[in-house]
Amino acid sequence: MADRIPLAESIAAAQAWWREAGVDMVYHDEPQGWLAEAEPEHEVLAAPAVAKKAAPAPRPRIGSDPASWPQDLASFRDWWLTEPSLDTGGTSPRLAPRGEPGAEVMFVMPMPEAGDTDTLLSGREGKLLASLATAMGLAPQAVYLAAALPRHTPLPDWEQLNADGMGAVLLHHIKLAAPKRLIVLGMRILPLLGHDPAQLAPAVSELAIQPAPMPMLATYGPDKLLANARARAALWHRWLDWTGEGL
Repeated sequence: MADRIPLAESIAAAQAWWREAGVDMVYHDEPQGWLAEAEPEHEVLAAPAVAKKAAPAPRPRIGSDPASWPQDLASFRDWWLTEPSLDTGGTSPRLAPRGEPGAEVMFVMPMPEAGDTDTLLSGREGKLLASLATAMGLAPQAVYLAAALPRHTPLPDWEQLNADGMGAVLLHHIKLAAPKRLIVLGMRILPLLGHDPAQLAPAVSELAIQPAPMPMLATYGPDKLLANARARAALWHRWLDWTGEGL
C-alpha cells in the first residue's frame, strides 16, 4: 500500500494546480456583501409633531340674533339699557334715547356726555343741540336724540364695534325712530351707517334704509362744534341749504 501524502502537501499541491490554471480567487453563485452597513452612532428621534394652533373663537355679535331684536321703539329703549352684548364697558351709566318716533329731526352723536348720569345729553353738548334745534325752528317734541353707544366710552374702537355689529343695531334704531331727517354728529359714526369714512361730509346726503332713503346731514361731533365757531357756522349754512331756507 502506497504511502499516503501528508494532508499539508496535498493542499499545497491543489493550490499550486489551481494557480497554474489561472484561478486565484474563490467564487460563489450568490452575490455577497463586502461592506457591512454602518450603524448610526446615535438613535434618530422622530421630529415632534407641531400642534396646530387652534383658530380663535368667533367674537360674539353685538345684539345677538337680529331676529330677536325689539320691533317697537319703547321695547328698544328697554333692550338698549339691558342687553349685555351692547355694553361697551366703563363706569358711566347706560342711557336711553330721548324723543318720540316720527320726529322732524333725529340727532345721532357718538355717545353720551362724560357727565351724563340720568339723562342723555344733560350737559354742555345737550344745551348746544337744544339751541341749534331752537334756531332751526324745531320744538323739543320734534327732536329725537340718540347715541351710537349706550354709555360714555373713552377711546372706543369704532372699526371693531362696526365689525361686531354695532352698525346694524344703529340702523335698526333709526328705522324704529323713523325721523323725517337725520343729522349725524360725528364722522366716526359714518362707517356704522355704511359710508366711507374718507368721504367728505357734504357728499353724504342720504341714508340707504328701507322703505325709502332718508335725508341725512353729517357733521362734526358735539365736542368739536362746541370748540369751533367756524364748524358751527358751516353746519348752520349747510342746514339752510339742505332745507332750502338759504335760497
